[in-house]
Amino acid sequence: MLRVTTLASGSGGNCLLVSGAGSHLLIDAGISCRRITAALADLNISLSELDGILITHEHSDHICGLATFIKKNTTPIFASPGTARALEYRLALAEGQLRPMAVGEEFSVGGLSVRSFATSHDSAQSTGYCVSAGKHRMVLATDLGYVSDEVLNAVLGCDILVAESNHDVDWLRSGPYPIYLQERILGDRGHLCNEAGAELVTRAALSGTHTIILAHLSRENNTPARALDVARRSLCAAGIDPDRDVVLTVAPVCGNSPTFFAERSEQPC
Repeated sequence: MLRVTTLASGSGGNCLLVSGAGSHLLIDAGISCRRITAALADLNISLSELDGILITHEHSDHICGLATFIKKNTTPIFASPGTARALEYRLALAEGQLRPMAVGEEFSVGGLSVRSFATSHDSAQSTGYCVSAGKHRMVLATDLGYVSDEVLNAVLGCDILVAESNHDVDWLRSGPYPIYLQERILGDRGHLCNEAGAELVTRAALSGTHTIILAHLSRENNTPARALDVARRSLCAAGIDPDRDVVLTVAPVCGNSPTFFAERSEQPC
């Protein structure tokens, strides 16, 4: 059985736990090691039980907990070759634990199968991840300026999708961010707006995805209610009842989400 719990999501930090087949993986470590330890303890998991950490890219809201983490643990850290090089520059002790993996290469971590896919973001070599246990699969697709064919192919048919719904375009345009930052966010190497995220999750739901977690929401340019409303309207327009046909939720900014199971018969705990 595959299980997913978000530990934090947003510009202030990102971290997610995937468990299954007797193994535990973190995707990103963008909160402090202390917070990661406490969040895992709430799930009755210790740091020593982690089988690996998958890093999407080297921005601080995805790696800020790594420096302390690697001083205390020898857990292997998996990343694309470009991201691994960036981490070597930023984290002096990381080299011995880094495991660069070619984008698209499938590899095993404990009992879990992992495959990365390229995403478009202003970093060295950003990726999303597919993690599988048996016939069940989850996908993390955040920090992407647009949905490429590669992203879409990775997402279609997954059981659980964690997808970016970063901002409302009108709110971003009329908000306090300087023009250069607005253009960065809106560009092809920035972040997905609510409408683009909604289109992605709708395509996923039509392919059989039953659990959708909207993630990486901007505090300044979005709200959970706004992201959910846009996603719900998109699903309804495609003939999908968001209250009956899928589980649709937003990852909390801080603290653990419910744990979601990659089986339709299970409910979040």
